[in-house]
Amino acid sequence: MAIKKISSFSKLGMLITLGIVYGDIGTSPLYVMNAIIHDAGKMQQAVPEYIIGSISLIFWTLMLITTIKYIGIAMKADNHSEGGIFALYALVRSKKWLVIPALIGGSALLADGTLTPAVTVTSAMEGLKGQTIGGFVLPNNQSIIIILVTVILLTIFIIQKFGTENIGKSFGPIMLIWFSFIGVAGFINITHDWSIFKALSPIYAVKILTSPVNHVGIFILGSVFLATTGAEALYSDMGQVGKYNIYATWPFVCTMLMLNYLGQGAWVINHYLDPQYFNVANINPFYEMLPGNMKFAAIIIATFAAIIASQALITGSFTLVEEAIGLKMLPRLRVRFPGKIKSQLYIGTVNWALCLVTIGIVWSFQTSEHMEAAYGLAITLTMLMTTILLHQFLIMKKHPLLANIFVSFFFTLETLFLVSSLTKFIHGGYVTIIITTLILMIMVIWYFGNKRRDYHSNESQSVSLIDYVPQFQKLSQDKNVPMYATNLVFISRVGEDYSIKRAIIYSILDQEPKRAKVYWFITVNQTDKPYECNYTVDMMHTRNVVDVQLNVGFKKSQHVNIYIRQIVNAMLDDKVIDPQTPKYTVMPNRRVGSFKFVILNEQFQDLGAQEELASWDRFLIGGRLLLQNLTLPPALWYGLEFSDVTEEKVPLFLVNHTDPYLVKEKVRNEAESDQEKERDSIELKEKVKTETKEKVLND
Repeated sequence: MAIKKISSFSKLGMLITLGIVYGDIGTSPLYVMNAIIHDAGKMQQAVPEYIIGSISLIFWTLMLITTIKYIGIAMKADNHSEGGIFALYALVRSKKWLVIPALIGGSALLADGTLTPAVTVTSAMEGLKGQTIGGFVLPNNQSIIIILVTVILLTIFIIQKFGTENIGKSFGPIMLIWFSFIGVAGFINITHDWSIFKALSPIYAVKILTSPVNHVGIFILGSVFLATTGAEALYSDMGQVGKYNIYATWPFVCTMLMLNYLGQGAWVINHYLDPQYFNVANINPFYEMLPGNMKFAAIIIATFAAIIASQALITGSFTLVEEAIGLKMLPRLRVRFPGKIKSQLYIGTVNWALCLVTIGIVWSFQTSEHMEAAYGLAITLTMLMTTILLHQFLIMKKHPLLANIFVSFFFTLETLFLVSSLTKFIHGGYVTIIITTLILMIMVIWYFGNKRRDYHSNESQSVSLIDYVPQFQKLSQDKNVPMYATNLVFISRVGEDYSIKRAIIYSILDQEPKRAKVYWFITVNQTDKPYECNYTVDMMHTRNVVDVQLNVGFKKSQHVNIYIRQIVNAMLDDKVIDPQTPKYTVMPNRRVGSFKFVILNEQFQDLGAQEELASWDRFLIGGRLLLQNLTLPPALWYGLEFSDVTEEKVPLFLVNHTDPYLVKEKVRNEAESDQEKERDSIELKEKVKTETKEKVLND
C-alpha cells in the first residue's frame, strides 16, 4: 500500500490499518455462508443445528488460527517490524532445510492470491442481479456480472503503475464504514433469534463434525476455512502499519465479522422453511438478510470493500515477490516506485501475470459459487509452512515446550483443514495447485541453481584477490597501456579470504589488459534486516584496489550506482584514494572521475563441462541460466542502465578438458610416403621371387 510505515499506536494508524490489513478477511462474509449452505444441499437442509454448528466452527477458527496463532504468536515473530513468511524465514534460517517450507508457503500464497480478487469482486457484484435501480430492473444474467467484474479488475490492475497513494488514503474510512455496516446489519438480524449465540460454545463446533445433518462431514471445514484466509495477509502487512495498530483494531474487526456471521445464521434459521427459499441451493444470506431498500447501498459498499481487498492483495504480492528476490528465491524483476514512499512499489511482470490469471479465473469459473469451491486450498499449505517456521522461532527464543505444543496443535488442526480442502481439487482447486507448482519450480530452480553454481564455481574457479594486487598496481602505472577507465567496477562476491572468481582476474589481465586508476570489487550482501544499508572498505594496503562489502536489507534497492558514488566521495574526503578531479567537465566542483562497470555473463561453454556435472546439478544450473536470460539483465537490476557498462560472456567453469580418446592421425604426405614404401617393398619381394623361380627352372 501507498502508506508510510507506522510503527506506533495511533488513531490515524488504526484507521489506515483497517484499509490495508483487513481487506481479504473483511470481505469473507460475502461468500462464506453461501458456501456452507451449498454444502448442505438446499436451504431446507440448512436446519438450525447445522447453521449453529457451522457458525461455531467459524468462530473458533477465527479464535484459534487468526487470533491465537497470527495475532498472538506470529506477530511477535517480526523481522525488524516486518512480517510475512519470507521475513519469518529470514529471521530463523539457521537450518538449511527451513528454506523448503519457505519456498512452498511463499509460492502457495502467491498462487492463492489469484483467486482473491476474482472471488471478492464477483461475490459483491452478484448482488446486482434482479435489483431495481431508479425504476430499472437489472436482469438476472451472470454474463453481465462477468463483464462488470472484468472491467473493475482491469481498472484495478491498470492503475497500479501510476501508484495508489491518493486512493490509499481513502481505504481506511471506507473499510470503517464497511465493518460498521456489516456489524449493524448482523445485529439487527440477531434480534430476531437470540438462540444463535449458542454458536459461541465450542460444543456445537465439535458436534456438527459428526452430526447426521452435516452431509459432508469433516469436509465442511473446507468452507469454514474461507473465513480466515486473510490471516496470512494480515501477518504479511504488519510491516506497513505496525503490530500495535493491528492489536488495537482486531477486536473491533473480529466483533463486526462475528456479528455479521451470527446475523446471517439467524436469518437462515428464520427462513430455511420459507416456500420462496425452500428448494434454493445457491443463495447468499449476506444480501438476502438486508431490507430491500438497503441492498443497493450494500452492493456499492461491498464493491468498494472488494476493490480494497483486491488492491491490498496485489500490492501484497508485489511486496512478497520483492522479498523473494532479495532472498534470491526468485529471478530479478524490474521494481518501480511510482510514488514518493518506499513501501509503494510496482512490479509490472507480477501485475500483468496476476491480471491475466485472475480474469482467466473469472471467465472460466463464471460464478462466485464455483470460485469458492476452489478457493482456500493453496493457502492451507502456506499456513502449515508458517507453523513449521514459527516452531523454529519459538525454539530460537528458548521456548522448547511451548514450541512443541504449538506445532503439535496447529499442525494437526491445519492438516485437518488441508484434508477437508482437498475435495476442492476436482472442483477447481487444481488451478491454484498448478500455479503453486509452477511458481515453486521457478523458486527451486533459481534458489538451488544459485547454490549449486556457487558450489561448483567455488570448488575450482576461485583465486585469491591478494595474489593479483601487485599486477593491478603495475598495470595501473603502465603508460604503454591505454587508460580503460578512471574507476573500473566489478560487481562480484569477494569472500572473507579474498577469494574471487578467476574469470574476473582473467577479464582484467588476460583478455585485453584493462588499465584503470582505481579497481573496485563490489560485493552486494543481502541481509536479514529489511532496511539495513551500510558498507565496509578494505584497501588491501593500496590506494587503488578497493574491496567494498555493501550490506543492504532484503527490502532495499540494489541500485549500486547510487551507493558507489557516495562511497567514492566519502573516501576522497578521508583521502584514502587519490584525487580524480576531471580536467574537462560541465559539473562544477566535480571530484569523481569516469566509471566503467564490467558485468560477466556466465554461460555453459561446451558439452564437456556439462557432462562433468551430475544430472540434477546440470538441470538446476541450466535452468537458472535460462531464467537469467529471460528476466531482468544484471545491468538493469543494479540500476546501471544509464552508466557505461560492458557485458562480457565468460564460460561458467574455466576448466581445461581433455579427451582420452583423441589420437594423432598421420598427415596426408606422411601417409602417401608410407604407401609408396609399402608398394616398393611388395614389388621388390615379387621381383626377387620371380628371379629366384627363373634361376631354379634354368638349373
